[in-house]
Amino acid sequence: MRKLFHSLNSIRFKLVASGLLVTVPLIVLLFYNNYYAIHVVRDQVANSNKNMMSLYMREIDNGLEDVDRYLMSLVSSDIDVQILDMPQNSDEYIMSKLRMSEKLTNNLLIYKTDAFFVYSIPDDDLMDIVDGRIDLTEKETIRKFIRDGARSNPEGTGARNLGWFTANIDGQFYLMRTMRVGDTLVGAWVKADTLMLPLSLIHFGENGGSLLLSETGEVMIQTNRVNTEGISFHKDMDNHYLVGGSERYLVVGERSRVGNFSLVALIPNSVILQNLPYLNKVVFIISALGFILLPGYLIFLRRTLLIPLRKIESVMKRIGEGNVKFRVEPYPTSNEFMLVNKTFNRMMAQIEELKISVYEEQLSKHKAELQHLQLQIKPHFFMNTLSIIYNLALAKNYENIKEMSLLLVKYFRYMFRSNLTFVPLMEELDHVRNYARIHELRFQQDLQCEMLLPEELDKIHVPPLLIQTFVENAMKHAVSLDHSLRIAIEIRTENSGQESYIQIAIRDNGKGFKEEVLRELRHGNRIVDEQGEHIGIWNVWHRMRLLYGDKARLAFSNALPQGAVVEISLPLQLETEA
Repeated sequence: MRKLFHSLNSIRFKLVASGLLVTVPLIVLLFYNNYYAIHVVRDQVANSNKNMMSLYMREIDNGLEDVDRYLMSLVSSDIDVQILDMPQNSDEYIMSKLRMSEKLTNNLLIYKTDAFFVYSIPDDDLMDIVDGRIDLTEKETIRKFIRDGARSNPEGTGARNLGWFTANIDGQFYLMRTMRVGDTLVGAWVKADTLMLPLSLIHFGENGGSLLLSETGEVMIQTNRVNTEGISFHKDMDNHYLVGGSERYLVVGERSRVGNFSLVALIPNSVILQNLPYLNKVVFIISALGFILLPGYLIFLRRTLLIPLRKIESVMKRIGEGNVKFRVEPYPTSNEFMLVNKTFNRMMAQIEELKISVYEEQLSKHKAELQHLQLQIKPHFFMNTLSIIYNLALAKNYENIKEMSLLLVKYFRYMFRSNLTFVPLMEELDHVRNYARIHELRFQQDLQCEMLLPEELDKIHVPPLLIQTFVENAMKHAVSLDHSLRIAIEIRTENSGQESYIQIAIRDNGKGFKEEVLRELRHGNRIVDEQGEHIGIWNVWHRMRLLYGDKARLAFSNALPQGAVVEISLPLQLETEA
């Protein structure tokens, strides 16, 4: 009995049993085949109707473009339009109007439109040539719309030159096109019913049909009384999609390229899948069965597999962050997890003991190496200080000698303290200012050293000589006889997830880094040129790696139009942590 219980409690048995319990009833392959068949049929129907909608829309657009070109020729080159806009006398106006009426009458049968019109805004004189199918009441309604639009917004009528636009006039939709010549409007209009006439012969199913939509998705006309309530037409017309509630429709559409309207076909989903009723029932049964079994399976899988794994993952994450004292707490679970947890805890106890001894040994080694690197920087400036004072004494410049002596005292006092691992940021910046002044007195050069930093950074600690090394490098290599040297230091803090960083940017207005030097710096290599080996930047980078590991970042680049840029990113070190 105990052996049987042990087998049933194994994770191997649980996974096999749960897999069979879920996969066998669902019959995944059949479900996929049914779904794929439905998807293929729907795509084929959509592509077929998409091609048909594109064909009809192309016919409509071609007809409207022909009208466009005709109206454009009237506006640009017809002498009668120009006379109607600026007549010399009444007789000339009447004769031009008669000729224009005759031309429009002859061309009405050629072009796919219901009416042409010419309207003189100052004279309120509207001449239109309308198809005989349009009754007098409808003609007068449209004439009133044209007049009211021109009077209420005379400037806006010119904006209609952008293309065909839709107009809702007393519940009837029309496509209109107007072009303006001076104070005269030349245009055409066509009923939405006229455009949809060819599509009325196409059968989209008992509840389906085709529609003409305005730019806002409003139904202008439809070939069948389709219930469009709750159907959205604001999606991308380049792709088909399903909409609707109890009755779902496949929407296939095509936008006009000459106006703000679209041609859409609504195909009932029941018509598309009318040859797949059995497969639909099978898919429904399988889906219902899956929805019933899936939550139970997920709960079972979570308790037997996911929770134990999450506990181990959580402990390993804490240990990865350096908290080696964490252990997996004992809890009831599968035999395999109980063995893994017990072995893991015992192994971590052994690792913790070993890590303590190794860490103490590495700490002593790193401290000695760090002090050695800092001592390499100290002699870098020492040999030139005596020559500076000597030259000032020869020139009997006693004021500068006093100032230089005080600056050097501060300089060396800070250098002798730089064996510390961290120093306050404000002291590092004071040292940079002091060093910049020494450089200015030594070379008698105009030097501007600007610093931009928020006030709350006064408690932050950084490695000593971090900023001064790059300022010194800029003073050596960015000097130019053409302009004064300008060095800008910008400091700010930044939060990245749970870690806070201090960002330091040092810029100068010199010639910038050479390409080969920039390439070596980005690879973290030492720089050797005709002046010998430059260890200052390499020392800073190596010290940052010892102090911060992979959390520190040092980037080099050239600014536009010129100048070198050094960007330093360090984990935020507060006074209490230094």
